[in-house]
Amino acid sequence: MEYVSPEGLRLDGRRPLEMRQINAEIGVVVKADGSAVFEMGNTKVIAAVYGPREVQNRSQQLSDQALVRCEYSMANFSTGDRLRRPKGDRRSSEISLVIRQTMEACILTHLMPRSQIDIYVQVLQADGGTRSACINAATLALADAGIPMRDLITSCSAGYLVNTPLLDLNYVEDSAGGPDLTVGILAKMDKVTLLQMDAKLPMHIFEKVMQVAMEGCRAVAQYIREVLLENTKELEYRRGL
Repeated sequence: MEYVSPEGLRLDGRRPLEMRQINAEIGVVVKADGSAVFEMGNTKVIAAVYGPREVQNRSQQLSDQALVRCEYSMANFSTGDRLRRPKGDRRSSEISLVIRQTMEACILTHLMPRSQIDIYVQVLQADGGTRSACINAATLALADAGIPMRDLITSCSAGYLVNTPLLDLNYVEDSAGGPDLTVGILAKMDKVTLLQMDAKLPMHIFEKVMQVAMEGCRAVAQYIREVLLENTKELEYRRGL
């Protein structure tokens, strides 16, 4: 299969360093303290945050910081194969852990000792980049909940096919068997908090792919700031009515 045409176009018409269209909306779950929907192309994720609240299991309570919990799942209709994934399967547990650890890097947990913050993330449509979309949705939901954070954490993937670095892989590109790199950064600090790759790359190529992914993270951060700013202005307008 020709993943990049001689004209430099990918299967979906994008240039190698072009992201899919991103869209987001916050406050979508009424009963949650914070929530968001985040879309990257045809990948669509919803996140809901509850807390800080009283720790449900006292044996897990931390005296000096908040307990952060995360649950990741995929809707049965999210992919074309309609596979039923049991709740708590190995992949879901792994991604739940990745999201939790990534979010812990930005949440000021020491400001909320003896409390609990629950993050629920569900993939509604999967077309590549689900891990990044989940992190971006969780970041927006945390901001919507007013959880104090060091910085926004944003994520994007990049790959390497036909000797070309590609930004924001879709499912077909992700399934091609080439290296797939997922990066998460603290946006303003430009500090990497997540780095996962499922293949080996020579160092000089890895650095190129890494830079491509980080540029994607920065673009997502800019978009998320705009969404939050627009929401703030809307709230201020409503209060002024």
